[in-house]
Amino acid sequence: MTNRNHSEETCNDSQDLFEHFRFEADPGQALLRIDKFLTNRMQNTSRSRIQAAAQAGNILVNNQPVKSNYKVKPGDIISIVLAYPPVEKEIIPENIPLNIVYEDKHLIVINKEAGMVVHPGHGNYSGTLVHALAYHLKDAPLFKPGELRPGLVHRLDRYTTGIMVVAKTEVALNHLANQFYNRTTDRKYMALVWGIPDPEEGIIEGNIGRNPKDRIRMHVFPDGSDGKPAVTHYRVTEKLGYVSLVECKLETGRTHQIRVHFQHIRHPLFNDPVYGGDRILKGTTFSKYKQFIENCFRILPRQALHARSLAFDHPVTRKRMVFDSELPDDMQQVIGKWRNYLSGRQDDTI
Repeated sequence: MTNRNHSEETCNDSQDLFEHFRFEADPGQALLRIDKFLTNRMQNTSRSRIQAAAQAGNILVNNQPVKSNYKVKPGDIISIVLAYPPVEKEIIPENIPLNIVYEDKHLIVINKEAGMVVHPGHGNYSGTLVHALAYHLKDAPLFKPGELRPGLVHRLDRYTTGIMVVAKTEVALNHLANQFYNRTTDRKYMALVWGIPDPEEGIIEGNIGRNPKDRIRMHVFPDGSDGKPAVTHYRVTEKLGYVSLVECKLETGRTHQIRVHFQHIRHPLFNDPVYGGDRILKGTTFSKYKQFIENCFRILPRQALHARSLAFDHPVTRKRMVFDSELPDDMQQVIGKWRNYLSGRQDDTI
């Protein structure tokens, strides 16, 4: 008899896109190749996909990586990390320009622009990054017609800009997913937030889950009663009067993590409409100041958040790769306006 205990942690609803499965082999388990064992127990998961996970070191037995020909024994504790599952609906490739930072036969790194949805869904069934990748990478193994795997291991919010990595092969996809799962990547963001956090350097911790009153928004559960653990390191890099520029480093990758964490400590991101940053939260009552803020909002019609850098180990060469991108023009313009405002703050007309 080969019954098993099975627990699953699915991270598809977060910014990191992978699934974690755990199995315990029954005491009566007959010797069986682990790729066949897992294929029998995981619906809609091909044997080749499981073998690629093993090749990437993503299958552990009793906390040790094994190859796909390992024979499962009674009582074995088996865990597997799989990258984002295949797209269920047909993706029609679209010739959408991409800002490509780096590309080889294993992966592609892009600098995402504001307004581009990463993955289709929730009313965005065309014009997404996946549609653009399907066109630009139509010859890559993960993007062949009828076998489309989007190659995603993480994502950015629609109006967040910055660096993303996308896999082009099954092995690269599994290697990268493993790095995001084990938190060996290094991700830094720049955010413009209302006020000046105190202390100016610190850690924000608090489980993040769906807001029980509004499923579109996320919520911090500091008592751990709901959601998943989330950790954000931050450091104020420039104080600009009533706002500040903050560098954020992520340990985890929960949906809206930086946005909801800073709302939680009462410093929402500048012009974030979902978490209350799209109104005047700090400053004066002068009409010229109000006009100044409205001008800033027009220049930067989105949350002020940019994925500045990403570091990971190349899935084949194992070389550490680091990619950086400058702040986008809209954020630079608004930061410049705040610097000018700060230098002229002695003028009590604003």
